[in-house]
Amino acid sequence: MITADMVKQLRERTGAGMMDCKKALNESNGDMEKAIEYLREKGLAAAAKKAGRIAAEGIVDAYIHGNGRIGVLIEVNIETDFAAKNEDFRSFVRDIAMQIAASKPEYIRREEVPAEIIEKEKEILRAQALNEGKPEKIVDKMVEGRIEKFFKEVCLLEQPFIKDPDRTVLQLLNEKIATIGENINIRRFVRFERGEGLAKKEENFAEEVMKQIGG
Repeated sequence: MITADMVKQLRERTGAGMMDCKKALNESNGDMEKAIEYLREKGLAAAAKKAGRIAAEGIVDAYIHGNGRIGVLIEVNIETDFAAKNEDFRSFVRDIAMQIAASKPEYIRREEVPAEIIEKEKEILRAQALNEGKPEKIVDKMVEGRIEKFFKEVCLLEQPFIKDPDRTVLQLLNEKIATIGENINIRRFVRFERGEGLAKKEENFAEEVMKQIGG
């Protein structure tokens, strides 16, 4: 069964139209990767079409927040040096660095999350559901729903964009690919937090970052 959520996910990943996404999912029997391939073959996936193109240019940017309290170093690639100098591209990179500072993702995309981490999280979520007294026959469905929430917390591309929570970072990325006309790849990042791992006062970094950018 093709659900509205599946269509939404495919739209976010490809930038293709809703009806095209629905048709692609029907043609591929609900297989997301095959649906993306179908859209690429039909020339309907704006972002997916460019995904195979080499993006070796770009910039390494740094964002420092709160008098050196949080620092982010990020590499974002694009196809040409000319586009790398584009102000829209550089603004996008800065926004992504701020996103990382505020929302503390651990991975860029869900495919990077190690299988053992996912299994451990599922075990915890399953135990929580059973402890809540949920019937065992619905526990597995609950775990699948909650693991999706886990991905939205730890994967950069699935997080709500801090400047516009109605959009995900992936949607923002696909929009920039369509606007600039070149493949863009968020390749890697590292986030430093002063005193990380040491006992300290809890801070709401998302609020702090938004205050600094006037959001």
